[in-house]
This record gives sequence, C-alpha cells and structure tokens, in this order.
Amino acid sequence: MTDNAYTSGSDGTGAAGAPPERTPSAIDAVAEGWVTTLADLEPRLAVWIGGMPDSGGYGDLSPAGAEAYADAARRTISALDSLAPTDAVDEVTKADLRDSLALDLEEREAGMHLRDVNVIASPAQDIREVFDLMPTSTVDDWEVVSVRLGNVAGAIDGYIASLREGIRRGIVPAKRQVREVFEQAKKLADSDGFFAGLAANASPETGQLPASLASQLTGRAGEAAVAYQELADFFARELEPAAGEKDAVGRELYAIQSRKFLGATIDLDETYEWGIEELARMVAEQESIAGQIKPGAGVLEAIEFLDRDPSRKLHGTDALRTWMQETSDRAVAELSRSHFDIPEQIRALECMIAPTQEGGIYYTGPSDDFSRPGRMWWSVPEGVEEFDTWRELTTVYHEGIPGHHLQIGQAVYNRALLNTWRRQLAGTSGHAEGWALYAERLMQELGYLDDPADRLGMLDGQRMRAARVVLDIGVHLEKQLPDGSGPWTAEHAFDFMGRNVNMNAGFVRFEVNRYLGWPGQAPSYKVGQRIWEQIRDESKAREGEAFDMKSFHKRALDLGGVGLDTLRRALVG
Repeated sequence: MTDNAYTSGSDGTGAAGAPPERTPSAIDAVAEGWVTTLADLEPRLAVWIGGMPDSGGYGDLSPAGAEAYADAARRTISALDSLAPTDAVDEVTKADLRDSLALDLEEREAGMHLRDVNVIASPAQDIREVFDLMPTSTVDDWEVVSVRLGNVAGAIDGYIASLREGIRRGIVPAKRQVREVFEQAKKLADSDGFFAGLAANASPETGQLPASLASQLTGRAGEAAVAYQELADFFARELEPAAGEKDAVGRELYAIQSRKFLGATIDLDETYEWGIEELARMVAEQESIAGQIKPGAGVLEAIEFLDRDPSRKLHGTDALRTWMQETSDRAVAELSRSHFDIPEQIRALECMIAPTQEGGIYYTGPSDDFSRPGRMWWSVPEGVEEFDTWRELTTVYHEGIPGHHLQIGQAVYNRALLNTWRRQLAGTSGHAEGWALYAERLMQELGYLDDPADRLGMLDGQRMRAARVVLDIGVHLEKQLPDGSGPWTAEHAFDFMGRNVNMNAGFVRFEVNRYLGWPGQAPSYKVGQRIWEQIRDESKAREGEAFDMKSFHKRALDLGGVGLDTLRRALVG
C-alpha cells in the first residue's frame, strides 16, 4: 500500500458536501455479496440496516449455523485473495474485511460461540433487542413483528443447542454470567414482561389492528415468553452446574477478544501499566477541578455539593428525554456552523427512553435510506427518577454529535463512495467508542465543558474508562493488583470499581458483571481513544503547518467503520 493511496482525498472523498460518485469495483462486489450472505444467514440484518425486506426470521444459532457462517467466511476470504485493489477505497475494504473474517474464524475455532453468555451482548439479549428497532407504523409492520415473535422459540432452541455442545466439549461460561442472565430471562418470561407489553401496546399510526392480528400477537408474545422461561430453566438445570467457577478467561482467549474489539493488536502488559498511569492522571485532574467547584473541596465533597444543586437536577424520564433532545439539537446546530461538515440527512437524532430497565446507554444508527434516524437510547434502571445534568452532558455528546451519531451517520451518508458493508457493518468497538471518547475531549477543547461541573462529569466518565482498562486486563489475565498485594479477583474488581466511579451500587454491579462476561470490550473505549489521539498526533507531525483538524476529522470519518490498525494505515501509512 502506498502512502498516496491513503492520504489523497480522504479515501477518495472530495471537498465538503456530497462525496463523489465512484464506479463499484470487483472488491466492492465481494463486500456486497458478503452483506447478502449475512442477510441470508441472519435475517435480523434487514432491521439493523433498514430498507431491506424483513422476513421476521432469526439466524440459526445452533452449531450448524456457526459452521455455515464459517464456510461462507472462508469463501469470501478466498474471493478477496483473488482480487487486486483498484484504488484506496478498495485497499481499505479488502484489508479490513479480510482481517475481520479471519478473526471471526479464529474466534469460532476457539469455541467462543459455545460459551456466549454475558449480561449485555449475548444471544439472550440480542433475540429480544431486535424488536426495539422494528418499524411499527403500519399493519404490515405489525404483521412482521408477529412473525418474528413466532420465531423467538426457534432462535432460543438454537442458542440452547450451542450451549449444550459447549457443555459436551467443556467450553462453558462462568457461573456468575449464567446466574445473572438467568435473572434477565426470568424477567422476559414474566406474564407482565416485555413481550406481553409489546403485544398489549400494539397499534399502528393509522388506527386499531385487525382483531385477528391482535389475537395472533398476544398468542405469539406468550410463546416468546415461554421460550425465555425454557431458556431460564436450561440455565438453572444444565448450564449453571456445568459452568466454570473462574471469571478470568486467560491470556489466549483475551488476546483474541482484544483484537476483535479494537481491530488492532496491542501489548496487553504495556497497556495495563498505561491504564494505571492514565487512571492516576484522571484522578489528579478531577482533584484539581473539584477545588474550582467548591474552594478547598476534594472530589467527593465537590460531587456532594453538585448533587445538592437543584438547578442541575432532572426529575422523571420525560424530563430526561426532553433535556437530551434539546442538548443534542443545540450541539448539532452550533457544530454544523463552525467545526464539522454535517450533512442535512444526519442532523436528526432522536433521544429515546429504552423499553428495558437494564441501566445501559447506547446508540443505534440510521437506516441506510435515513427513513429511520439515528437514536440515542437510555435504559433507565427501575426506581431511578432523578438525573444530574452535570454528569450526563458529556454522554449526549458521546452518543450524539460529535460522537457516535456523526461518526456512524457520516458513514451511512457516504453511499456514493462506500459499499454497504463499509457503511453499515464494518468497524470495531475501539474505533466507534474510541472516537466517542475522543469527541468528549474535543468538546472540552471547543469550550462546551467550560463549566467546571460539566468538566468534572466528563472526567468522571473518563476515569471510569481508565479504571476499566486496569480492571479488565487485570482480572482476565490474573495480573498483580496495582499495589502488588496479590492477583486480581472478581471481588477486588467490584471494590476497585466502586472506588473509581461515583455511581450507585446497582450500576457498579451491572458494570463489573459486564466486564467479567465480555472480556476485552470495556478497555476498547479508552484504548481506542488513545489510538485515535496517537493517529491524530502522528498526522499532525507528518503534515506540519499544513495540518488542519477539521480536514483530519473529515478524512477519518469518511472511511466509515474500520479496525484501528486499518485506520492508522489509511491516515498515516
């Protein structure tokens, strides 16, 4: 790969405005073919991308389904290997798609799909979460919802089959994850749980549903709830007794997961030591700002002072959603005038309260035709009714603009330049979440966090992300604790996290359980930010006085989602 192939015209993109038209290549055809294959293997893809016919089905979650995926991945790698890139766009597509598929095969060879149980992003959650994005405006939309409800049981059966094969082969999740997800499945199985509520509230924008469809929805929602009860029973009777006692996955599996979430290979031991140093820097910065909020105060005293300030309080989820939306709209309007080229199509971001109560905050991208806008979701835990704006201002920037929404929306917008895989499916957590943390710091630089309280809130999140680097690598590699007193354990992890975030015990419990069951994902945020900043600084050093930050951001975002090793090659060679 030549330097010019990557640096001229931001992967082929012209100046501000619509990207230039580009004749699709043979490599684009392979990438589009992979999207079609994925849609056949996993019909839910139609919902995530949007604008595609949705059969209402699920992919085969059994061992046979995993092997079908692996066969298709091998064929696609072979097709890519037979082709030479025609331009910079092709070079990025070939390198990133091939790397992604090869890592998928490595992950399957290690049997990760046979032990896929965690509290936030395993099939136990994925099967249900697709309903959050399904359109429900028309009777036809509800017909598809009904079909998918009727297919929940089959998806659960396939998932159980894979976990049973894992038991047979001795590839099992940790008991802690099984017990936590058992509780989640039980909630979904309740007679007044998610599925019952979905059916009870079914109504198109045009009026009432036909009685036959309403009855069908109710019946199939009941079947879906029963399927989740069967999953819970399987967890209790078969999986939990066979599950492992240790939370740590070990260096070999962790290295695979780290590469999966970063799209880059890092030195895990060096990163652990860097995480310790970065955490210390965050603590020192917080302590400095605390005195600006209340003279002479430490961090905890400053937080208590802010928590008593009624002007920084929101009461109820309606007030939270309204504040999120107003904050997001204001950022879009102001940043589009001065700091970013924001196409009209991605200026709409919907702020939503999620239909679940698990505690997460997340973003879902726009459909490929922008008929569904990008959305920021807040899954508010049961009983939580008060929210502090000083804590959450940076969250809106992280999930919205200039964070995830600008990043992902810009990729979708670039359809004249990027194939569907590049626009909608490519990328890693390290690329996406690293950019979002980078965007938080950028907003500080642009003056949006000049209020010391808002800056303390940003640092609270940044401190948490630094702590996660230390905790996640420490626990799963069973490294020595920072004070040298012994190896990391889950018990140390809960205590360590509690001392490094100003959140309630329920949040800390959920977060640490997430890290224990999803190795390598949590550090990808802060490590991704580190790599983004390194790439920017390398670009600045290379270009000297010609370096322009706005242009750098456009070049980077016009690439779409990529692994961080690909990003570095594309921007600095």
